[in-house]
Amino acid sequence: MSPVFVRQAGSGDWRIQVHVQPGAKRDELAGLYKDSLKVRLTAPAVDNKANGALVNFMANLLGLRRSQVSLASGQCSRSKSLRVLAETEPDWSNLM
Repeated sequence: MSPVFVRQAGSGDWRIQVHVQPGAKRDELAGLYKDSLKVRLTAPAVDNKANGALVNFMANLLGLRRSQVSLASGQCSRSKSLRVLAETEPDWSNLM
């Protein structure tokens, strides 16, 4: 069963709603913020660094290749949607 911040968008295609806090002391999950997963990142919100760090961090947590995780929306916002492409449903337990 998927958490509240994950929805299936198609066969092998999922969306994860995240709320990002850039410039934090360490990269970590910080619980829920409304219906989104809150993620703290050390990368600053400058020159797309936080977006790249978010994609890398989430791919590592889910055990996926970086190419399987991308930013779907929220390029310049703290509220973002990530697209996850995987043939089988990823193990979401690492996100809780």
